[in-house]
Amino acid sequence: MNRRQFLGTFAVGLVASPLLAKTATRRLPVRTLGRTGIKVPILGFGSGSRFLMYQDDDQAIAELNRAIGLGITYIDTAHSYGDGKSEERVGRVMATRRNEVVLATKTAGRTADQARRQIELSLKRLGTDHLDVLHIHALKSMDDLTTIEARGGVLEALYEARERKVARAIGITCHADPVALQTALQRHDFDCTQMALNAGLRSMTDGMKLAPGGPASFERCALPVANRKHMGVIAMKVFGQEQLVGAATGERLLAYALSLPVSLASVGMPQLELVERNAALAQAFTPMSRRERNRLVDSIATSRKLAMHHFLRDHDDV
Repeated sequence: MNRRQFLGTFAVGLVASPLLAKTATRRLPVRTLGRTGIKVPILGFGSGSRFLMYQDDDQAIAELNRAIGLGITYIDTAHSYGDGKSEERVGRVMATRRNEVVLATKTAGRTADQARRQIELSLKRLGTDHLDVLHIHALKSMDDLTTIEARGGVLEALYEARERKVARAIGITCHADPVALQTALQRHDFDCTQMALNAGLRSMTDGMKLAPGGPASFERCALPVANRKHMGVIAMKVFGQEQLVGAATGERLLAYALSLPVSLASVGMPQLELVERNAALAQAFTPMSRRERNRLVDSIATSRKLAMHHFLRDHDDV
């Protein structure tokens, strides 16, 4: 699916709701980011590949400014997005609006020294001396976790950043391996985590007829650990990185994620009108019942679920 097809298909899915005739005129609902105590809107602004779809920097910055104006004040970026382009764009907005937002970035370094250098550069790009949230970016596997945990590994740099108040909260993100994330959350003192949560992934452990050793689910594996340890949880990939486009409306997919025990959903919005529409959806959000969530899960074809799982397992967030 190319960029034009994605934008057109996704926009059609959102237009289907009568709620979208209204523009969000009030602040978005807020929740607490777990034990951090930080108040966040239920909708966050994802500054990854969808933000980088904007070829023009000024247009991208206008999108971000509009999002903040609508109350989408959790900003999620990463050192590696666009080789720094995302952080540089966000930094131009932070020059005047840093105090209005909860700012999160991620380090892809796997040694403490790599992470320290990346954190320093991220701060420079973002034009700030502190981060509200700092994540280890994209845990891939149990082997990757071993590297992260090793002496001199990135985990040391995160604890150091929190102790020095360079970062108010630290966490880890994952969309590739639920069991690895579950293990990481069980073992370590993270304040928050960001994981893939959507209606197409949950049933991976709900009786799907898969081969032995089939994929586990973030919702069933990692989310309960995060909740038990009172971590803030950021849902990502709520539309399955296009894999769920057409299987359900954007409204229902977003509502599914926000109906889970999470703090917010971070969403990429590659058109200015999607900022307006997603803000309206978040403003009008009503939790889905368990029965409604089950119906949505059951409505998605097994083949689509498996295709999405395989895509996310091998997907690189850059």
